[in-house]
Amino acid sequence: MLKVGITGGIGSGKSTVCRIFQHLGIPVYNADGRAKFLMNHDLSVISGVKGIFGEEAYVHGQLNRPFLAERVFQDEVLLKQLNAIVHPAVFADSIAFFQSNQDQPYVLYEAAILFESGNHRAMDQVILVYAPSELRIQRTMERDGVDREAVEARMRQQQPDEEKLE
Repeated sequence: MLKVGITGGIGSGKSTVCRIFQHLGIPVYNADGRAKFLMNHDLSVISGVKGIFGEEAYVHGQLNRPFLAERVFQDEVLLKQLNAIVHPAVFADSIAFFQSNQDQPYVLYEAAILFESGNHRAMDQVILVYAPSELRIQRTMERDGVDREAVEARMRQQQPDEEKLE
């Protein structure tokens, strides 16, 4: 089984491309979706997040995403601390996905920050989904209901596509 990473900046169209592969019967591991799940259900991840951000990081037992986003996308140190908790948990979680799909010719591992997390090294191939910055900004603003500044702050935390192309 080949492990194919699929990445691209926020709003680039990764999820759309993955839905096409899924429609063709190809298993897809969505790292961002699993990260959200683990941040709400994995006790060690929850404990780590609370250790950095305090009890305010969760409201009624659910991750307080606006609270967290406001902090991490304005503070690179906090983002690195959060990633140090979440990335290893997600990669460990993906191992079960890979094992359960050993009979497939290939699987996709979708992650917006595949290179930034270092997980690209575990992939046999990588697909980069590209879209111009302005289109990505518009898509993300519409999808997430956030303003331009919020999208640009997130984009600054991602490796530029030009570097990923190399």
